[in-house]
This record gives sequence, structure tokens and C-alpha cells, in this order.
Amino acid sequence: MKRAALLLLLLLLPVFDSNPYHTEVLATAALYALLALGLNIIVGFVGLLHLGYAAFFAVGAYAYALLNLHLHWPFWVGLPVSGLVAATAAVLLGLPAIRVRGDYLAIVTLGFGEIVRVVVTNLEQWTGGPNGLMGIAHPMAGPFRFGVDARPYYWLLLALAAVTAWVCARLRRSRIGLAWLAVKEDELAAGCLGVDAIRMKLLALALGGCVAGLAGCVFASKQGTVTPDTFDFVQSVMILAMVILGGLGSVSGAICGAVILSVAPELLREFSTYRMLLFGLLMIVLMRVRPQGLFGSRPEGAG
Repeated sequence: MKRAALLLLLLLLPVFDSNPYHTEVLATAALYALLALGLNIIVGFVGLLHLGYAAFFAVGAYAYALLNLHLHWPFWVGLPVSGLVAATAAVLLGLPAIRVRGDYLAIVTLGFGEIVRVVVTNLEQWTGGPNGLMGIAHPMAGPFRFGVDARPYYWLLLALAAVTAWVCARLRRSRIGLAWLAVKEDELAAGCLGVDAIRMKLLALALGGCVAGLAGCVFASKQGTVTPDTFDFVQSVMILAMVILGGLGSVSGAICGAVILSVAPELLREFSTYRMLLFGLLMIVLMRVRPQGLFGSRPEGAG
């Protein structure tokens, strides 16, 4: 009941506050919430430290952009296809690196993220190179066309985030979620219990990549243009910070972490000179007070 009331309140926020700037911030927060939920499946549920998650975001965005510009596919057809393409990319690029663990996996995924960005930068014939792709069509719902108003995108992203959060919560309590937890805690012991660790990791990568692809498709349709510099390493680190801040493995934590890290810089905009300093100090204090994250559980034996 409380969750339904909260969702209703979030839906009505742009109605009560019609300020375009505030609505734009809300849409950005909803986008990052969706991305954080996807990365939480990979990092929080199964324990794979991924530093190239923005690459899946880029794959989804460019997939829809190319399909729309060259094949004239509408948004609602391109949306699931973008998610599928990103999921396929996550699995194919995860296969050679899936047996690597810990810091080595982080380095491999970091390299993967940079490779994707460099590839889309250099394939000028298809991706437009550093200038990106422009003229991407906005979604249409019957006779209504999404335009520069951020409210329809906010509601769409909020719906996608709500569905993703519901699926994540269900998965976490399912047999798949228990298998992920076993792999995260002790991969060798999980294998002895009959859990196929490789298969579970690839499934997590596919689902996380699919969510990023959906977010990329909405982002491309909203902006009307995509450029490689949007999907750099800093983007991946920011999304990872949202998951860690909220608490690894926590669905509500991923959402709250995304909202905090996307809204806080805007709230500190009045202190333009010291904004990033204050932002960094806030992160340090939070991590010192709650090292397990806002919604994470403190490990047993921790002081």
C-alpha cells in the first residue's frame, strides 16, 4: 500500500510542479534509477565488479538511433530490440572475460567500455564519429508525439524503473536469486551444490545489459541525438557509485542512490565554485557513516 502511494506521488509530481527545469531533473533521476537497477543485478546480485556498464547504455542508444534513422523503425518497436541487442552484446563480450574475477574482471570490463566508445567514435560512416547521430525521432503514443517537454519521458522512465524494480525484487527471492547469492558468496561452494556459475553470471550480464539498452533507447529518443562522449568511463563510475551508495544488492537502495547522486549536484548548483567539493565531501561522510550503503546490511562481525 505504501509503495503504491509513493508511486502515485511520483507520478503526480510533474503535475503539481510544472517547472520545466524540475521536470528535467526528475527525468534524469528516473533514467539513472533505471541504469542503477540494471547494474545492481550484475554487481549487487551476483558480485561482478563491472566498470564498463555505460557501454551497454551506448549500445542501446546507438541501436535505436541506427534503426530509426536508416530503417525508420518507430520507438515502440526499437525499444525491445535495443534491450535485446544490448543483452546480446553483454553476453558475447562477457563470454571471454567471465572466468576472470575480482580486480582483473574490473580491468577487463573497463577496457571493454573504452573499446565500445572508441569503436563508435571511429565508425563515422555509421555512427557519425565524434559528432554522433542527429535527428532521432521522438516516441509517439497514438496522435500524441513526445517533444521537448520532459514530462512524458519522466512518466515513461518511471514506469520502466517501476517494472524493473518489481522484476528485480521477484528475481531476488526466486531460485535464480538464491543461485546468484550463492555464486556471490562462494563460487566454489555454489558449484559443489550444482549451481552453474558461468550460466548464472551470463544471465545476470544479459539482464543488466537489457535494462541498460532500454535506458539507452529512451535517452536517444529524448535527446534526439547521441554522441560517444556521453558514454565515457565517468558515466560507468557514476552509476556504480549510485549502486554502492544505496547498498549492494538492495533494489530500493539502487533507486535511492541514483536519486541522491543525480539530484544532489543540482541542489548544490548555487555553490557553483565549491559544488563538486561539497558533493565529494557528502559522499565521503555517507561512506564513513554507512560503509555498507544506505540500505545495505552490515556484514557480520563488522564494528
